[in-house]
Amino acid sequence: MTNVTLQTVTKRFQAVTALNNVTFSVNDGEFFVLLGPTGAGKTTTLRIVAGLETQDEGHVLFDDEVVDHVSPADRDIAFVFQQYSLYPTMSVYDNLAFPLRSPLRKTKEDVIKMRVEEAAEKLRISHLLDRKTAKLSGGEMQRVSIGRAIVRNPRVFLMDEPLSNLDAKLRESLRVELQHLQKTQGSTTLFVTHDQVEALTMADRIGVLNEGRIVQIGSPDDIYDRPASMFVAQLIGSPGINLLETSRENSTLHIDDSPIKLSLDSSVSSLPEHFVTGVRPEDVHPAPDGDFAGQITLIEPLGVETILHIKSGRQTLLSTVSGMTSWKIGDTIQFNIVRERLHFFDQSKQERIAN
Repeated sequence: MTNVTLQTVTKRFQAVTALNNVTFSVNDGEFFVLLGPTGAGKTTTLRIVAGLETQDEGHVLFDDEVVDHVSPADRDIAFVFQQYSLYPTMSVYDNLAFPLRSPLRKTKEDVIKMRVEEAAEKLRISHLLDRKTAKLSGGEMQRVSIGRAIVRNPRVFLMDEPLSNLDAKLRESLRVELQHLQKTQGSTTLFVTHDQVEALTMADRIGVLNEGRIVQIGSPDDIYDRPASMFVAQLIGSPGINLLETSRENSTLHIDDSPIKLSLDSSVSSLPEHFVTGVRPEDVHPAPDGDFAGQITLIEPLGVETILHIKSGRQTLLSTVSGMTSWKIGDTIQFNIVRERLHFFDQSKQERIAN
């Protein structure tokens, strides 16, 4: 495998700047997830790495060697698209074998057979090899699409939201399989998604992309526990983080439009007088002797957990509790806030304030 580096890459489409000075590296054998909303520039990044688009500025390097002028075929990458891109009149076997039958590869049929069968076994589609792909389910077709990539043993795997067209159960199953496959093969993988669950569960590292700029790179723990901005804090986490406008008086934080007051140690004296406090829903703990009180305005039972909407003054906080709950809408509830896990953001720049 290989490592991939983008150095100050900029790409414009007429008046639109799709990528603006993007720099990051994917290490050899790493599962790197590029996460961002629609239109952030994720697919453009993949296409530039693949050589399907040419950047206006900057460089792409494979193993520290510039590949800006290397053709897509010679970059030796495998691209798994959101759409399956299979040949419907061919069997699964022939779809898997197709990349190896290229005149450029000159792969012998016995080697093709071995690689196809190995890939099919890894992806649990051995029983489908004789079937036409037009008769497969969505999950089966995506497995074949991934199999066509892995039979070639390329230098780099590029995956453009390959699970987004599948139902929730299939997505969950294929997430686990893809992660296992990547770890056992040690493949260098650049995976694009707008789904934060995919990013958190699959990535070694995450690069958050917004409006063509990389705004944070880190491990899933880094991104979740130390978001660099309000944008990242809102993008990661389900349900979303509570963002509360706050005023500080000495070491006491007053949540605006709410009776909530948080007494902290003197270390917060460096905070500005006005800022935004972020509180993850799992850090809002209902407790009979809680310091704060509010009224439940909405309950979202999800089975494994329940999301409570708690109104305190004119503010509403989300709280997650384990399992199902006996509370009802309109109940008054006491709760605590975990002070050690608060996040502070500048009100105008929306960037994290170190704490």
